[in-house]
Amino acid sequence: QVQVVESGGGSVQAGGSLRLSCAASGYTYGVYCMGWFRQASGKEREGIAVIDIDGTTNVADSVKGRFTASKGNAKNTLFLQMNSLKAEDTAMYYCAAGGGYCSNGFTAWGQGTQVTVSS
Repeated sequence: QVQVVESGGGSVQAGGSLRLSCAASGYTYGVYCMGWFRQASGKEREGIAVIDIDGTTNVADSVKGRFTASKGNAKNTLFLQMNSLKAEDTAMYYCAAGGGYCSNGFTAWGQGTQVTVSS
């Protein structure tokens, strides 16, 4: 059974930092595509950062230069270092994973971890 679990959310003041972690399990042949998404209250889900099977990383313009996504030594782990946080970064953050190229879509999603940034 495929499972994705996020951790590391919390409350922080504007300008602060948080680090989110994600672990995927249950993929027979390994996890190749992983990504971070977020959804603020009343808004659509937004893609934040995606790391593809070949290591290609795409980061949303809204967080570029402030957020960094990276994979852990275990390829089924993903991190999101968030610096210079702004109030508009407040959202539920979700990790997603897939067993192939990201273009094939994500097959498993975590329950989400809340990030709240106070100004």
